[in-house]
Amino acid sequence: MDKFVLNIIHRPEMVPEYAEKVTGHGKQEDITRKDLLKESLDIFRFQQDTAHKYGLKTTIQMTYASLFNDEAVTIAKEHHEVYGDEIALSLLGLPCKEFRDKYKTKEFCIWLFSLEDKKSIVNDVFEKFYQRFGFYPQSTGSYYMDADLINYIKEKYPSVKCAVASCWEEGPKAYHTCNNSWYTFLDGGPWNPWIPSKQNTHAPAANELEDSGIVAIPHLSRDLIACYDGNGSNFGTHPQNVLRGMIYKDGQYPYLYNIIDQYRHLAKFNNGFAYNMMFVGPGWLNKMGRWEAPYELLAKSYDDGMAYYGQLKKEGKLTDMTMSEFADYYRQKKTYTEPECALWKDILYGSDKQLFWYCDPFFRACVNMDQGGAIVDLRPYVAKLVRPVGIGTKHIADASYPFLIQEKYRAGYFTHYAGEGTIRSARLTYQGEEVDLCLCRTKATFSQEGSVRILTLKPVEIEFCDLTIKLQTKIYFEEGSSSIKIERTILEMSDSKAEVQLDEYMVACYGTTEYPEDMTGIRLECKNNEESKFIDYQYRCREHFLEGATITQAIVPQIETKVSMTSSKAEVVGYIKEGYAFSPMFTLGYTTTLKDKEVFATWLNLEKAD
Repeated sequence: MDKFVLNIIHRPEMVPEYAEKVTGHGKQEDITRKDLLKESLDIFRFQQDTAHKYGLKTTIQMTYASLFNDEAVTIAKEHHEVYGDEIALSLLGLPCKEFRDKYKTKEFCIWLFSLEDKKSIVNDVFEKFYQRFGFYPQSTGSYYMDADLINYIKEKYPSVKCAVASCWEEGPKAYHTCNNSWYTFLDGGPWNPWIPSKQNTHAPAANELEDSGIVAIPHLSRDLIACYDGNGSNFGTHPQNVLRGMIYKDGQYPYLYNIIDQYRHLAKFNNGFAYNMMFVGPGWLNKMGRWEAPYELLAKSYDDGMAYYGQLKKEGKLTDMTMSEFADYYRQKKTYTEPECALWKDILYGSDKQLFWYCDPFFRACVNMDQGGAIVDLRPYVAKLVRPVGIGTKHIADASYPFLIQEKYRAGYFTHYAGEGTIRSARLTYQGEEVDLCLCRTKATFSQEGSVRILTLKPVEIEFCDLTIKLQTKIYFEEGSSSIKIERTILEMSDSKAEVQLDEYMVACYGTTEYPEDMTGIRLECKNNEESKFIDYQYRCREHFLEGATITQAIVPQIETKVSMTSSKAEVVGYIKEGYAFSPMFTLGYTTTLKDKEVFATWLNLEKAD
């Protein structure tokens, strides 16, 4: 039977984000203001009471500031005893007089501190928690928790088994929609729970040796199309996000229920497992209102969201768990190499768009059916890139996991002027005419055969002047393989004796934002059984072709990744192409000829580069 698991997380945040300025009505900043503290506790009580009213238990993540407040501590203890709520510890909500007096900063993001300060803060917060409750927490969290932070917490406080560890696609898109003032970049991680590796929080552990010792959950359950295409802060199972996105009318928000149901639907792709989380900070329920929404609508949306979860629970369609309970369940349910899959359809804009997301310990990939099944996002987790973040590192605020392909930051198929964007697709050529499958919209169905997940695309018809062909694409994700197999089949041809040229290509680079990185040092190579050709990247627009190539590959030392393409037959021409400064990409590919009813397969392979 399918299982839909819900985590509800509340935090008594004494200084809620944004709220001091609103509550202060233009007064000089004072984070100890009594009316601010009273309102914060009132909101926390409202959230807790709403969940309990509908028979749901919560995880109470105590903030550092709340540990100095007797009333907040008393509420947490009472709700633990009466309702079975878990008392946990958040690394959000650090700002308070005691914190600022010691650390002399207004910084509130734990992952942005130096490693020395991270350790000191963890010690302060965890020991204060023990002083107030007499035990150490089993759960913690933040918007993001880097690997160094998680590893230290697990070593020093082994009771911790679960953490809110990242916010899905919270990168440049969110930065731009926050007036270029949200200096946190967290793109490239899983959208659903995972076991983070010791090397990099975003990259799931492949085995026990890589296991950081915790189960990670996302900070909010996002819309896997709307969030990818635009600002994720408007699209999630956070009722106030839906209001911020203005996705409601006359006090009704069917989109909120639709996205919850989309997450329920993911059980069909994940061996019966589906997950959702609700994590709404108190600042979003400010009595002065948020965005254009009055407090009454904020409170109603929260109550309605909890009511929906409560109804699902009554119907036996939902299981509510605390964070630590979920960590135990997840470790029993999931294996290290079991992937997370999501065939996600548009539920907001009324289009037929579909994206397929796949995530395992070796890579994360996104397939876009609106572009003929092209791969539009690829993150090489196989490298398990050690990428420290925070003050004193090379990447102070950029915690994103680097991509090889990312259509939003590197143009994808549709470029403005010259050059190419990153994408993995194919072109068909006949008598001088060329059609890219990116122009052929289609739909997909999901199936599973043993350890292989299969995406079967609806056949597309391609019309040349003197020839019409029907082509089908299947994409295979074999668990544990770190490879993606793409199979093209000519189902029909209007001229059964015709031949078409098929060009399977991958345009790639590396990076975490829109801005180009230095490609110097990348080596492109094409080999067959007798010879090899290579290019050391120097922006000189060179290319090589090789008959009977057994492999075309690129070694990208900057992200310790080797990416290659291999093919299913010998009658091919492999090629490598170097980009130039205006188009700083590289291209790997194969060309071959196909006749009616013929099949051609290629594999995209990822390895860690030595």
